Amino acid sequence: MPPAQIVPKLADRGQYVASESTFYRVLKKHNENTRRGRVARPKKRNPPQLIANVPNDIWATDITWLPGPIVGIFFYLYAIIDIFSRKIVGFEVYEVESSENLKTTVSKAISRLKGVQPKIFHSDNGSPMKGQSLMEFLYSLNILKTFSRPRVKNDNAHIESFFKTLKYFPAYPYGGFKDITEARQWVSQFIDIYNNEHYHSKINYVTPSQKYDGLDKVILQKRNDVYQIAMTNNPQRWSRHKTRDFTPTRSTTVGCKSNLKGETTKVA
Repeated sequence: MPPAQIVPKLADRGQYVASESTFYRVLKKHNENTRRGRVARPKKRNPPQLIANVPNDIWATDITWLPGPIVGIFFYLYAIIDIFSRKIVGFEVYEVESSENLKTTVSKAISRLKGVQPKIFHSDNGSPMKGQSLMEFLYSLNILKTFSRPRVKNDNAHIESFFKTLKYFPAYPYGGFKDITEARQWVSQFIDIYNNEHYHSKINYVTPSQKYDGLDKVILQKRNDVYQIAMTNNPQRWSRHKTRDFTPTRSTTVGCKSNLKGETTKVA
């Protein structure tokens, strides 16, 4: 019997010999803590992952609801995020959810970037993401479409995190937008702040636009220089003789279904 069963069984007899952890420690010391039975040892399965090494390797999208003028009325924010830099490269606000609207959002994002497009377009398994309009459009541009694993939100965590940042913004109108024009104006202003002023923790506190444009290396090097001078001038304040890590982030991963041979895919 395993110690997890031995300990309570002894307790039922009114006996205490040792704690469960002590049983395991003794078993390990005598090489007795081994797997028993005919069942094969479980195999650890790592989910397939996509890796973004530079901007526009992977774009991810999702749709969130924005409150309307009365309870039960919503507007729909379609957002596209560049996984590597966390920059919002495309967004639109519509009154309905549809694959056609998502296709238009992607098309406008590509036009806004003067023809720049991603190698992989990632999303969850929602019906607008699988609609014929979007799928045919991506296929025509030779963009690979990938999906999150069912019921695994972490596979599209970057866009979910952006939505949380948006809805927890101090000026977010929890009472609702009076019309779609107001919703579009507010979202546009917020995304400008998010892309150009917001210091993002996952890219070492540079803005998404700085990361997207490749300016983060110079910015982080300047910060490192400031800290190195401070440590030289007052070394007793740096017990480990190390400053804060100002290394630029190098890649970002995204989980997906095993439709890419079930292995990690590097987007070169």
